[in-house]
Amino acid sequence: MQPPDSVLRETDAPTDGPVETLDVAAAGPPAPLRRTLELLPTLDDDVVLVQYNDRAPRHLYPKLDDRGYAYDTVERDGAVVTVIWREP
Repeated sequence: MQPPDSVLRETDAPTDGPVETLDVAAAGPPAPLRRTLELLPTLDDDVVLVQYNDRAPRHLYPKLDDRGYAYDTVERDGAVVTVIWREP
């Protein structure tokens, strides 16, 4: 698993605030989608969520758009990491 700070530097996400991680790589669909959408509203607006998955969460993207989140997915060395944050 890649450290969150190394992944954040590859995205447009803020790097100066708190970071929460969620590893859903071993969870089968639809658990990653559900767990991510359940967690996001519990986080403060300045928290960046780093989600570790085994694939790009394509079904999550439109739901993030609908809820006003920005996101970026980094794929490297077989790992898929999606960084999710609120725009200031």
